Amino acid sequence: MSDPMSDPMTGFDAIIARDQRVEPRDEMPDAYRATLIRQIAQHAHSEIIGMQPEGYWITRAPSLRRKAILLAKVQDEAGHGLYLYAAAETLGADRDDLTDALMSGRQKYSSIFNYPSLTFADVGVIGWLVDGAAICNQVPLCRTSYGPYARAMIRICKEESFHQRQGYELLMTMMRGTGSQREMVQDAVDRWWWPALMMFGPPDGESPNSARSMAWKIKRHTNDELRQRFVDMSVPQADALGVALPDPELRWNAERGRHDFGEIDWAEFRRVVGGDGPCNAERVAVRRAAHEDGAWVREAAAAHAAKSAGRAA
Repeated sequence: MSDPMSDPMTGFDAIIARDQRVEPRDEMPDAYRATLIRQIAQHAHSEIIGMQPEGYWITRAPSLRRKAILLAKVQDEAGHGLYLYAAAETLGADRDDLTDALMSGRQKYSSIFNYPSLTFADVGVIGWLVDGAAICNQVPLCRTSYGPYARAMIRICKEESFHQRQGYELLMTMMRGTGSQREMVQDAVDRWWWPALMMFGPPDGESPNSARSMAWKIKRHTNDELRQRFVDMSVPQADALGVALPDPELRWNAERGRHDFGEIDWAEFRRVVGGDGPCNAERVAVRRAAHEDGAWVREAAAAHAAKSAGRAA
């Protein structure tokens, strides 16, 4: 029998077992690489598409201060997309291919961004609930097993946390306002609560990639664990705001030490993810138009880079 100390585990399996970081030059299974590209690309697409619901309100915000805050936030989301596309490139993905996959529908983005932002209160609720759900999802990714992804997530999570506080501050301000403003906030909460719960993905029993992603330490918690954490975090915040969460089954379970909550409409989730949400076609059309309108910028940048390289040579 061989001495296990003389034949230590090496390579990818050893890195995962030791809870260390896999780096771009390390050997890794093809399936691990493919899973990461899919997840990081979906994350990047979500940041880019996610600029649209709030970007609509930049020119319509009620004050210069609110315009500046919203403009800075949307700019941050663009930066998050760029960080993540760069992380995907370290795995051998091509950014142009990822962009084409988004615009052709071959790759998905978060279902939450297929819902319309109907009033300015939606800006606050997106910050509070949508970015709050993103924080629950993304903070554990700061410890994901792939190094470039984990490092990108550190800055992204810091900025998302700031966005969540911005949204909450806007809602607190509106809830101290007129009756119509308070009604506007409650209406926005009613419309965004359930889509926010859907952000964590399908229930664990219907999530085909979770088990392997957990084994590889890409994910640290299951979809349902993160969803529960988000509900428990949001209930006291809603109480402080003075809004009611639209779930008659939502209540504290002393035995579990957690909140019980109602069943999500998974048929709606699958429909929206499948492309039949309120704004699916609009979101992709806007992204495609922006890509086409920016072609001359990409061509100019490429020409400048080639010219600079020629001079250096």
